[in-house]
Amino acid sequence: MTYLVLLGLLVSLAVAFGGMFGNKPFADKHRKLSLFGLIPAHLQWVIGVILYFVSPLGLSNFSGEAMGDSVSRLYILEHPLTMIIAVVLITVGYSRAKRQIGTEKGFKSIAIFYALALILILIRIPWNAWPNN
Repeated sequence: MTYLVLLGLLVSLAVAFGGMFGNKPFADKHRKLSLFGLIPAHLQWVIGVILYFVSPLGLSNFSGEAMGDSVSRLYILEHPLTMIIAVVLITVGYSRAKRQIGTEKGFKSIAIFYALALILILIRIPWNAWPNN
């Protein structure tokens, strides 16, 4: 699912940058394309919240001792908090853009907020837990 989030954000950013540099007005079709970044991010957030409360690496591991361990702190605090901020940024960017249909500002809103969210997601993905391909 994480791959879908990353792909969706990249597609949305490509559309936004293409529209910005193409001097096109932000249309309803562009709004719909930006949903490729919004929907997977929200679905992943819901799955993440469930896992946070069910997984032994999540809330049940929360303690002062675990905060001293960088890997435990990543799973308990840093990753969830950063992902919440990223999803909020994506939501704000989409909400602002859908009110700016017909102007060029919609592309700028998507580009700025989705790019910030993508950066946050990339810096707080627990890369050491991903399978080696």
